[in-house]
Amino acid sequence: MIDDTELEAIDRDGALLEARQLATRAAFLRAGAVGGAAVVGALAWPRASSAASTNDVAILNYALTLEYLQASFYTETERLAAVGAKAQKAVKLVGAVERAHVRALQAALGGAAVKRPQFDFRGVTESERSFLKTAVAFEDLAVAAYKGQAPLLKSKTLLAAAVSIHSVEARHAAWMRRLYGIVPAANAFDEPLGRPEVLRIVASTHFISAAPRTAGKGTKPRFTG
Repeated sequence: MIDDTELEAIDRDGALLEARQLATRAAFLRAGAVGGAAVVGALAWPRASSAASTNDVAILNYALTLEYLQASFYTETERLAAVGAKAQKAVKLVGAVERAHVRALQAALGGAAVKRPQFDFRGVTESERSFLKTAVAFEDLAVAAYKGQAPLLKSKTLLAAAVSIHSVEARHAAWMRRLYGIVPAANAFDEPLGRPEVLRIVASTHFISAAPRTAGKGTKPRFTG
């Protein structure tokens, strides 16, 4: 493997270094049985039956639902392999990280974790352009959602864990924007989104469904969500 000095000489726009950093992070997240929970080791859930604890459980389940959505979206795109090689590499890496987020939140919540819903991504995973457009929207939404909920967490331990996920989602957003061909960071400041607005946006996509879409009558589900 070339060192950072050699990498800088050929990596004029920083893309290779960014990919290396993300690959290292994803490998760490996948390592061992601890998996994604390792990166948010602070997610040792305080099981006190206080009002604050109930509030934090609700916030973590809200975050888990969003992570389910993202993880299933990237997993389906990876399995269909309908995007180009460059996008597919990003899909594989980001999908691994999103699945690690799911495992970490599930571990934190234990038996209180909400179940994974069924998804029908309505064809957006079947072409590179529609995938990237949706990925940009998903990642921007996740960043705004974590930003909106972080100040509401009562547990400092959970706040630290949520912030660690938030910063990774921001990197994902920049990466997907770059692949889509738009400016990764055009604004000096980002605004948070509250839970009702985020849930309204998710509901408007109709991606969460009673059952996965099928390829035809009597066939197995076409999608992996």
